[in-house]
Amino acid sequence: MDSNKKKHKVLIMIPAFNEEKTLEHVVNQIIDLYGEYDYIIINDGSTDRTPEICREKGYNFIDLPINTGLGIVIQTGFKYALYNGYDYAVQFDCDGQHYPEYIEGLLTKALEGYNLVIGSRFMNMKKGFKLRMLGSRILSLLIYLTTDRYIADPTSGFRIYDRDMMKFYARDMNAYPEPDDLVYQLQRGKKIAEIPVEMGDRIAGLSYFNLITGAIFMLNMTISILFIQMFRKKRRDFYH
Repeated sequence: MDSNKKKHKVLIMIPAFNEEKTLEHVVNQIIDLYGEYDYIIINDGSTDRTPEICREKGYNFIDLPINTGLGIVIQTGFKYALYNGYDYAVQFDCDGQHYPEYIEGLLTKALEGYNLVIGSRFMNMKKGFKLRMLGSRILSLLIYLTTDRYIADPTSGFRIYDRDMMKFYARDMNAYPEPDDLVYQLQRGKKIAEIPVEMGDRIAGLSYFNLITGAIFMLNMTISILFIQMFRKKRRDFYH
């Protein structure tokens, strides 16, 4: 690792809800590859052995008493990162789909001066025409129409945030890093980039998204991008 990267404190945030079958695999990979970085598991009220495994293995984790949803989980991670003085926070899924070797590339890009860098599946690969990919195509189009910026993978949960973005999400109770918020951040003048990454299939467990939840998500995102984001106060400050 070059000396410039060593100067920065990096936290890897790992949201976990009922990930007993994947938790050890994911966390141990991160520890093996990035011993110089810190990590925090945020257990979102799991009903399986996720919290017990964290205790047995001595993992660094926050144990939320109830299931709150990804937005609150990530916000908890940002609050932890700010309180402990981290410069960058990486959002990394616990289901085995994200490959930790790409974290270094996210940080390298962020150090060029970007506030948010997204690990994109679709910079070097065309999107398919399955239902989920159709949703991604629609979101990319809506973001382009409202910001004149093309984001290839707006639903990717593999991201790195700088301290300014951490402050924003930690302190604004109604702000979550969803696709619609990319519109707001671009309108605020934030610098957002993507780098190409590969992602695998979920190792175990069930995805939150199915036909019904996916349709509801797309409806909410469409309404938010086309209407709600227009009325959000464009705060240009960096929460200093």
